[in-house]
Amino acid sequence: MFVVAVLLFFSVLIGKVGSKYGMPALLLFLGVGMLAGVDGFGIHFDNAATAEFIGMISLSIILFSGGLDTDFRQIRPVLAPGIVLATVGVLITTVITGCFIHEMMRLFLPQYAFGWAESLLLASIMSSTDSASVFSILNSSGIGLKQRLKPMLELESGSNDPMAYLLVVLMISVIESGADFSGAIVWDSVLSLAVQLTVGALCGIGVGFLTVKAVNAINTPNEFLYPVLVISCCFFAYTVTSMIGGNGYLAVYVAGLVVGNKRLALKRTIATFFGGFTWLVQILMFLTLGLLVNPNELLYIIWPGLCLGVFMILIARPVAVFVSLAAFRKFTFKARVYISWVGLRGAVPIIFATYALMSPGVEHARFMFNLVFFITILSLIIQGTSVTSMARWLGLSETASSREFNMDLPDEVSAAMKELRVTPGMLSDGTRLCEMSLPEHTLVILVKREGKYLIPSGNTRLYIGDCLLLISRDESRLAELVQNMA
Repeated sequence: MFVVAVLLFFSVLIGKVGSKYGMPALLLFLGVGMLAGVDGFGIHFDNAATAEFIGMISLSIILFSGGLDTDFRQIRPVLAPGIVLATVGVLITTVITGCFIHEMMRLFLPQYAFGWAESLLLASIMSSTDSASVFSILNSSGIGLKQRLKPMLELESGSNDPMAYLLVVLMISVIESGADFSGAIVWDSVLSLAVQLTVGALCGIGVGFLTVKAVNAINTPNEFLYPVLVISCCFFAYTVTSMIGGNGYLAVYVAGLVVGNKRLALKRTIATFFGGFTWLVQILMFLTLGLLVNPNELLYIIWPGLCLGVFMILIARPVAVFVSLAAFRKFTFKARVYISWVGLRGAVPIIFATYALMSPGVEHARFMFNLVFFITILSLIIQGTSVTSMARWLGLSETASSREFNMDLPDEVSAAMKELRVTPGMLSDGTRLCEMSLPEHTLVILVKREGKYLIPSGNTRLYIGDCLLLISRDESRLAELVQNMA
């Protein structure tokens, strides 16, 4: 317990310091795990099965939380390109990267010359973007993105794991059986992918609706039991889906999406709990994966790791993005470049690499794991630290909307709240609150001025720059008022 406490404590401190210099917190968590390992402070951990189990639990929570925080109205316009990029894009990345690995290893490391099956296995392990990294970096970057890029990237990273998972399992089975590629294997793979995606999506929708009904019907005075109930439903989504042949990761993301976009009792409490819990499991997952690697082994794969990492960043990912999105005209050239750049690798490729470690038929599995780990670090350093600057350089950043009042109404209250900043035009008819023209059934309930909160009355004098919190029974009229006065 003392060791865990120390690791968690220093992870948070280092993450806070690193964020000031634009370093992704998850990269620093990996670094803490590596520092605490056998080549650092001497903690010995080499259990790939345990690391895979911790990763499975953590990714379930991370994906569910990502869906919980996503407004479906934002991802609906990018649903089709997001799904294509999460499936076709992953396949294209695997094929291009697999060909490069096959030739690169023969040229630079002939002792590790992979056959086509091993090359495609390594490529499929690294083919998907990492949801934990994308969610974390985009949410902590503090900027807004134009052209609906943020929901597009979050949708892709949250839904591209099934395709990568299928390819990894397929290639491991081919290697273990010693079979060659054939039309039957390809057809079985396509059928398996369709089943996994369909069953995963349907189970996610079903569990999501059942979760909403259960939470709204439980009616317990202990509000802290509500998040516990939602966690159990999250685990139901993963396990039940996996047991009947679907993809559990897709199911938990879809379930979270359904729950987050329905009226839910104590949604604020549930969302707050999952926010903190998600960071906890992310830290634990990256610490565990950092402990699993021996840093001294990474020294022997620096050159092939750099070559492969740069190839994936500059060639494989952009080709996959531009080909996958060729039929969708809604994204500009700069937007496609940015989507290509935010192809972050993180925990998911490392967890997939543990599958190879646990397979007795995969030769040089440890070398593959080290290579994937190195490329993940490279991706987080190069791409993760430049998410904000790249958006600004391409002219795709915008000022993120910030909230002065961290308040939300319960879903069962049929009213809406909006914030409104006082402008000179609003004071043209008078400076007192009672002289403002407000729609019927609309009230100003709080005023924020120079960091202080005031409870207003009709005679309260308003000043330019004051922030008003309005509540109204008519959400559409309130939104129209805020838009006209802003």
